[in-house]
Amino acid sequence: MVNIGDTAPAFTLKTTDKSDVSLADFQGQNVILAFYPGAFTGVCDKEMCAFQDNLASLNDANAVVLGISVDSPWANAEFARKYNLEFALLSDLDREVVHAYDATFVGLGGIEGYVCANRVVIVVDKEGTVQHRWVAENPGVEPDYSAIVAFAASL
Repeated sequence: MVNIGDTAPAFTLKTTDKSDVSLADFQGQNVILAFYPGAFTGVCDKEMCAFQDNLASLNDANAVVLGISVDSPWANAEFARKYNLEFALLSDLDREVVHAYDATFVGLGGIEGYVCANRVVIVVDKEGTVQHRWVAENPGVEPDYSAIVAFAASL
């Protein structure tokens, strides 16, 4: 499990245009890793829109948001288009990153054995160290967005 004070595990995932995006691409910036169960699933829509609504404040805090799910780049592209999301949505198709960050959820929507991302928010500082970790009790619970923005701004 990734804990506060740990070095954030490196990763490279596909973005909506199928190009590679790595955590290392954001060295020198604070990074909010927003794991979400699935595009177009109600609470996830609200969560990604909340991060979009706070994007200017996060940019002022030298912080970027990376949304991470097990959805395909095509589904994420349509999701980003529908909600005018201006941050990267990344596809963890092999589920390595959700496992590395202990951000898995099994059985979403009652589908036995289906592994997706749980709703988890991790803040990584400019040096690549995990500074904050929030995990939903269940995928229907949302984080305190203003607290995350304030925390990122404090780094």
